[in-house]
Amino acid sequence: MGRTSDARDKILEAAKVLIEQRGYSALGVAEICATAGVPKGSFYYFFESKQALALTVIDEHWAAQRAQWLAALDGPGDPLRRLRTLFEATEEVQRAGQRRSGVVVGCLFGNLALELSNQAEEIRTRLQEIFEAQIDLIERVVVEAKEAGLAGAGVDTREAARSIVAQIEGRVLLAKLLNDPTALDTLWRNSLDMLQATQVTH
Repeated sequence: MGRTSDARDKILEAAKVLIEQRGYSALGVAEICATAGVPKGSFYYFFESKQALALTVIDEHWAAQRAQWLAALDGPGDPLRRLRTLFEATEEVQRAGQRRSGVVVGCLFGNLALELSNQAEEIRTRLQEIFEAQIDLIERVVVEAKEAGLAGAGVDTREAARSIVAQIEGRVLLAKLLNDPTALDTLWRNSLDMLQATQVTH
């Protein structure tokens, strides 16, 4: 049992790395298994198709990312400070990826959305759900900031949260294009402007 679960984990990790580096469409099952160091038959023991594997990679990545977002957004400090902590953590994730692989890998969800939004309905739907969940998490903090008088009274909390998530995705994409995580530096200032922040949190 230990060996079979180990093979599944190896397949998932190999698929995640390969998808981040090269995208989904160009990958074949044989390459994933070769990278994972497991026989091809092991793949179909755990996953009925490459798309089923991709959905599992997406779900496991979201579980890990959601925990990171919650740690930042439910952490210490006022709401704006916690939002800034999330931005700092997001930049550090890209820096860590660059140190590990030599390039900024970007966002797995954003990369897949760009590549597959018109090709794989089940993946597109799952990514939509994840982005809505991200918006939900951000909106909670925006509502708290507004109630505390740290954001403008006229701010539409849902639209502000949607814009912040879109900005994160866009800036991560730019960081990938430039291979430069400092492209995320403006997230904080731009978000303060969007939220009509009445107090700057250092």
